[in-house]
Amino acid sequence: MPVNEPLNFEQPKNKLSDIAEQERKKLLPKNDYEKDVDQYSSVHPDALATGDAQGKGTGGDLDTYNDGAGAIQDIIERKSEIVFNQYKSNNPYTTPSA
Repeated sequence: MPVNEPLNFEQPKNKLSDIAEQERKKLLPKNDYEKDVDQYSSVHPDALATGDAQGKGTGGDLDTYNDGAGAIQDIIERKSEIVFNQYKSNNPYTTPSA
């Protein structure tokens, strides 16, 4: 029966390993919400659409129809996509007659 050797994941101590460790610390996400003090919720300032790129909600449950919902990029894009209907009662839409 074969004998399994234990795996060694230790990295050599050199300049490249030092740089990798520094970059890893910068890239790993950081949870800045305290459990009891600053708990994240649907009404937390970072969750609300307040004109920044971070929050997207309005504080209501599944409120996606409100004009204020979305990050600033979403709001700008939504406003640029609004098209007004040029056909009204005095200018109705008709099909050409054959």
